[in-house]
Amino acid sequence: MLKRKIDAYIRDFYRNSPNVLLITGARQIGKTYSIREFGKTFKNFIEINFIENPDAVGLFKGARNSSDLLLRLSALVTKPLIKGETLIFFDEVQVCPEIVTAIKFLVEDASYRYILSGSLLGVELKDLRSEPVGYMGVKDMYPMDFEEFVTAVGVNKQLIDALRDAWENERQVDDFVHSKMMELFRLYLVVGGMPAAVVKYLETNNLQEVMAVQQDIIRLYKRDISQYDRDNKLNIAEIFNLIPPELNAKNKRFILKRLNEHAKFDRYQNSFLWLKNAGVALPVYNVEEPKVPLLLSRSRNLFKLFQSDIGLLAAQYADGIQLRIINGDKAINFGSVYENVVAQELTAHGIDIYYYNSKKRGELDFIIELDGKALPIEVKSGKNYETHRALSNIMDCTDYELEKAIILNNDNLKVDGKYVYAPVYMVMFIEKKNIAPSFYKVDLNGLQ
Repeated sequence: MLKRKIDAYIRDFYRNSPNVLLITGARQIGKTYSIREFGKTFKNFIEINFIENPDAVGLFKGARNSSDLLLRLSALVTKPLIKGETLIFFDEVQVCPEIVTAIKFLVEDASYRYILSGSLLGVELKDLRSEPVGYMGVKDMYPMDFEEFVTAVGVNKQLIDALRDAWENERQVDDFVHSKMMELFRLYLVVGGMPAAVVKYLETNNLQEVMAVQQDIIRLYKRDISQYDRDNKLNIAEIFNLIPPELNAKNKRFILKRLNEHAKFDRYQNSFLWLKNAGVALPVYNVEEPKVPLLLSRSRNLFKLFQSDIGLLAAQYADGIQLRIINGDKAINFGSVYENVVAQELTAHGIDIYYYNSKKRGELDFIIELDGKALPIEVKSGKNYETHRALSNIMDCTDYELEKAIILNNDNLKVDGKYVYAPVYMVMFIEKKNIAPSFYKVDLNGLQ
């Protein structure tokens, strides 16, 4: 059984709230699996898939109230509906937008608990996130991150806690442990975080069979492209296929002219948004200044485009590259691969990521907001990771007042002034903390 972080999130949500949770994300990332596992904690679990059971869509059309809805529901399902002990799972809800109106009635009735799941693309297009306010929470789900992956292959919690402690206290890791973690990191570059690929690796240890699973997922994504957006499908498919070679280019910024010599961003904007909303690509936008809030200086049409899963990226490269990646073959451009996995990991942690580029000072691979401050992150796959002219230029600029920078690399952890040189696998510990006050009361003394 794969342990996912979202499993604890789901349990806590239903323990603390009477509302419904909608889980969204790209296809094949394990949404249904996690929900079914949670369903085992109920005496009765009922699953309704709106794609596999199109008649269920009509269930919610014209229903007047919760009693009417529950009557129709009882006629549809074969299992008994036990009040207070039944979880009803509505899957592929993007096919049934009427669900958002119905959920309000069902939550107010409170006879049973409900959980929803849907394709990220369909949910975005139908704008299901915005409804019904006050009755539904929304949680985005991603492929397995590195911590989930190493847990799946057998690394115990005690070791992960020890590594986290080394990260937080900025001290070196045992050399043997560091070597093994780098080996696992290179394995993750090949297997990635799609649950089906991870399970196939655990069952067979055969990278060819893993790649076959990944190729199936890529074909599924391409099939979605042809089905969802018929007007722009050629543009979308071309952009998707260009992600690997664009990342391999010296300037990893996505160059529209490689699509078409006369390409304009406005013409292709919807295609890029489709890939983002489908959850199959991660755009990282340029910011004009490394100052918080970063969103205010974001450029709309300057961006890098990463694959949503590092294993799928490896599968898009030439056949036979997997073992070369695991063995650390120096002929491979690890820079693009490392940057992709860092972008994927930070996104899975709910962090908005950007990059900074200036003709005067140079380029930062990534810059994020953490604890209310701007944090530059450089990703170095070679030996000369302590040479970072652009980063030094930016760190020395008094206009930006950057307190710390992280350089992710292959070596053990060390600190040099403002620079934290950390092994690349420690990206799993770069996470947001909730710095917003949980309670605040205005002092009205003197105004009353």
